[in-house]
Amino acid sequence: MLLSSLGTSIASVALPTLASEFAASFAAAQWIVLAYLLASTTLLVTVGRLGDTFGRRRLLLLGILLFTGAAAVAGAAPTLWVLIVARSAQGLGAAVMVTLTMALIGEAVPKDRTGSAMGLLGTMSAVGTALGPSLGGALIALAGWRAIFLLNVPLGLLSLVLVLRHLPAETPSRVRGPGRLDVPGTLLLAWTLGAYALAMTTGRGSFGSLGTGLLLAALVGLALFVWAQHRAASPLIRLSAFRDAQLSRAMVMSMLVSTVVMATLVVGPFYLSRALALDAARVGLVMSVGPLVSALTGVPAGRLVDRLGSSTMTLLGLGGMVLGTAAIALLPDWGGPFGYVVPLVAITACYALFQAANNTGVMANVAPDQRGVASALLNLARNLGLITGASFLGAVFAIGTGAQDVTQARPAEAVAGMQATFAVATLLVVVALGVGSRGRGASLRRAAERTGSATPPCRG
Repeated sequence: MLLSSLGTSIASVALPTLASEFAASFAAAQWIVLAYLLASTTLLVTVGRLGDTFGRRRLLLLGILLFTGAAAVAGAAPTLWVLIVARSAQGLGAAVMVTLTMALIGEAVPKDRTGSAMGLLGTMSAVGTALGPSLGGALIALAGWRAIFLLNVPLGLLSLVLVLRHLPAETPSRVRGPGRLDVPGTLLLAWTLGAYALAMTTGRGSFGSLGTGLLLAALVGLALFVWAQHRAASPLIRLSAFRDAQLSRAMVMSMLVSTVVMATLVVGPFYLSRALALDAARVGLVMSVGPLVSALTGVPAGRLVDRLGSSTMTLLGLGGMVLGTAAIALLPDWGGPFGYVVPLVAITACYALFQAANNTGVMANVAPDQRGVASALLNLARNLGLITGASFLGAVFAIGTGAQDVTQARPAEAVAGMQATFAVATLLVVVALGVGSRGRGASLRRAAERTGSATPPCRG
């Protein structure tokens, strides 16, 4: 989990260096990050299905090998396009690692410790995100850009040893064989998710003809995918899985909340630099608070989930996020940087609590032969939320400022943009809170019905 998040964040800081090294435009250099994200997002569900079919531990080992080998190729890449292809392969390895790590929790830890395990995974993901920029900058200064990719080779080999020694072997839940993979469904889903991700990332909040065309392609791909799943003998995703109200609610909440969290990463720097007049170093310091808080709160959040239950902690996490986003929307500049950091701490800490509880609620109760797909769908919802948040809430901020160029927005304009962005963010979390409350109410009614049916009739 640490390696997969580190793979994204450590490369981002090297983009200016790589653009200069390969004499490429910044737009071309961005594909070093984009190729990784696209591969890791579009293939999540396929990986989950393969894990459920052919064995998760075996596929995890192959994923780590692919991630490690691709990192070695990236570190030795002679051209930009070789580097981009290697990063695509590394993204596929990351998809395997993220999806199957979560799915293997069911085999690796007792059910009553699922929350703690999910919290620990969230902590390691946050550590990778927080560590990437500082570690990447230091490695580039000391040993050059190739070191940021080659670093993953010994770490990948260490992960391989840990899996071999400590993760239990398993018996695949389905008959092995290449014929069991839904190839048309895999291709259609990759097309759909790839088109959507490109539409959200290339347009940067302003849809031209390219962005509109990509969204239409995603819609067509989605329709064809649903049609193909109805006809497939062994579908990539059983559409009946979405009748599981708990999984469907968890995915909706995760996508909404991840959309909001992305605003702190995309909009925050513009607000801090334009409205609060912070220099780059101080902006970076404030921005590091979020990942640091997530890293510190992940494990305690998981323990609370084990102790108090996933549904209660899901609602508590969402409620705390509402307070944090509303504080920024209503009082964006009341206390300077401190006035931004306090709500940011509340948002990120409660997000860590929500993630641990939401994932635990699904993974602790899903059927063993569906853990891979369930894990993939949860991760897919989170990734789609992050991708959507970068574009959608970035556009809300730009519109809210009223400035032609947000990088040159005046302080008052940046404050107005921040208020608009976090007003929308608050609304999104309130919707997620409503979804979660409805799910808790349904669970309580079912529990009451079971209790009532088990109570003997009153005599006399």
